[in-house]
Formats: sequence, structure tokens, C-alpha cells
Amino acid sequence: MAHRITILGAGFGALSTVRELRQRDAGAEITLVSPRAELHYLPGIIWIPSGLRTREQLIVPLAPFFERLRVRHVAAEVTGLQDGGRTVLTTAGEVRNDALVVATGGRFLKKLPGIEHAITPCEGIAAAEQIRDRLRALQGGTIAVGFAGNPNEPMAVRGGPMFEFLFGIDTQLRREGRRERFELVFFNPTQEPGNRLGPQAVRHLLAEMARRGIRTHLGHKMQRFEPGKVVTEGGEFTADLILFMPGMTGNAWFDQTELPRSPGGLLRADAQCRVEGWEHVYVVGDSGSFPGPDWMPKQAHMADLQARAAARNLLDGLAGRPQTAGFEPELACIIDALDQGTLVWRTPRRNVVLPPSRAFHWAKRAFEWRYLQRYR
Repeated sequence: MAHRITILGAGFGALSTVRELRQRDAGAEITLVSPRAELHYLPGIIWIPSGLRTREQLIVPLAPFFERLRVRHVAAEVTGLQDGGRTVLTTAGEVRNDALVVATGGRFLKKLPGIEHAITPCEGIAAAEQIRDRLRALQGGTIAVGFAGNPNEPMAVRGGPMFEFLFGIDTQLRREGRRERFELVFFNPTQEPGNRLGPQAVRHLLAEMARRGIRTHLGHKMQRFEPGKVVTEGGEFTADLILFMPGMTGNAWFDQTELPRSPGGLLRADAQCRVEGWEHVYVVGDSGSFPGPDWMPKQAHMADLQARAAARNLLDGLAGRPQTAGFEPELACIIDALDQGTLVWRTPRRNVVLPPSRAFHWAKRAFEWRYLQRYR
């Protein structure tokens, strides 16, 4: 009898898991639960403020992909689990499975007082459109860009896109001939923002800010936001537009389950992407807390690597074989500045930073095109 496999989510980790499972098991009954049959390509939102990308270019309808790979889509929100994960509770009813993969991403910590006065870019396409519209309306002033982590989970942070928004806005304003009317300020509670990228990358990023005339406010714990103001323990400054990425935690629906949680609220997993103590339940991507170095990234590339391991182990587990597939922590990103990009690559053995080049900007665009072709 065909195994019933349920995947929760429709992001990078979820879709990579689908592809990997179908490649390895032509007969499995795969069900995917997500609110919409769409992939939102969030790495591309950095180009929305400048008009290089639009909403339509970054949303891929998944119905043709699901049809090709014979995946049943359930349009619903997950509300909980029963029977040790064998039953998924959703707003559209119960979904039964023999094995489960949780890939519902993370949730941003919105505990900082006054956070409603800041835009959180990675919340999605609408947030990037809001930045675009606010930039168009501003005649001048101060633009503040910053991020912070989850104090209980060093890995649960996504800072890379904030450097891209910072440098991208600087480039955009110069192109528009109005950079001199704006002050750009970068703020972060640590002295070494982006230290997960490696020491060399931090030095490069801070030097690039200095070269572009971007002021920094570093090493002071965040206290609150006020209308037109950023307040930290080391002082405050005014800002006409605030972009801020808080740390990440687990999805709200995790609270309705007995799934094991890390100190930062993510799902506790082992090196084989198995949720600790739950049989045939796996996690990939931002939902999970995995063993590894504290620089291990929350990014699409890492989710793809985890998906590969989880799919193999899931099928081996159902067949009663040893589950031995792991993944190697690897950080690979191009920090884009609209007209050029800096390549950063980090593994347990090496850390490479290649200087800004137009070629890397075009490489990032080419990667986007190739990645989305899989699902179009």
C-alpha cells in the first residue's frame, strides 16, 4: 500500500521535500497543506522598492507543479496535531498520514514596544511594497535599517536581507539623484552585525557602510520604537522610515501541540531532521532548531539541504531501514546592492568573501530565474 506523506507549508523547504520524495518514491501519496497554492519568492523582495521586481514576478502559482508531481493540495491553516503527529488538524478538517514533514517557516518576534512603527521587510511582498511607496513619498529625512536576534536562539535571525535593503536603498537614492537629502542609519544591538557571515564579511560590510556615508548605531540593546524614533539603551535618534527585522521563533500553532521546543521556541530536531521523540515526524527550514554551529543560517539554501536529508530519512524510516542522511551546515549568499553583489560562502572548513562585482548581481538574478523555473 502507498505511504501517505503530509507536508506542511509551501516555502522552499516544503517544495524541495516534495521534489525529493517524488524522485525517490513514485507511488507515495503526497498531501501538502498551505493556505494558498503559491510560492512567494521572498529573496526577490529586496528589488521591489526600486521597481526591479513586482509582486506578479515573485508569486508562482503551484497548481501546475502539484499536478505534475501528483500532489494533493489542501488549502488550509494548520491548527494542531493528534495521535503523535499521525493526524494534522486544519481549518479544512483532519488530514491523516503515515509520516509528516513540518516546513511552515518561522514567525517574527513582535515583542518590542512600538514595533508597529517599523516595517518588517521579510514578512512578505506587501511589506516590500510599503517600503517602495514610503520611499517614493519621502522628499528627504532619515531612513533607519536594523535587525536583532532571538536572545534564546542565536541561529534564529535573518540579517542578510537587511544589508541588501540598506545598500539597495542607498544605490536607488543615488540613481534618483536625491541621496544627499537623506541620512541612512544602520542599527544593531551587537558591535559586529552579521557576524554569522564571518569576521571578514563583518569588516567588509562596515567598511562599505562607511564608504557609502551610512551612519552606524551599534552595540546598544533595543528598547522601543516611537513614531519617528528609534530608542536604544545607548541613546535614541529620529527616523522618518524604520525597517527592522526582529529575531524569529516558532509558529503560533506549535503552542497547540506537545511538540518539543528549543529555548527560542522552534522545534527541537536531531541531525537527521527528526523531531525529537516523535516517530515519523520531520522538520526542515526555519521551523526547526538543529544541532550545528551558531552561524548556521536560516535561508532557502539551508532548507533545501535539510529537505534532501529529511526526505531520505522519512522513506528509510517507513521502510524500516536505518536513517543516516544528514546535512552539512553551509551559508551561501550574495549580498546584493542593486548594481553589484558580494559573495559570502561559509562551511565548517572555510569562509570566503569575494569583493563586490556586477557579475554577482547578475548571478543572483540568474539563480532566481533558474530556481523558479522548477515550479512554473
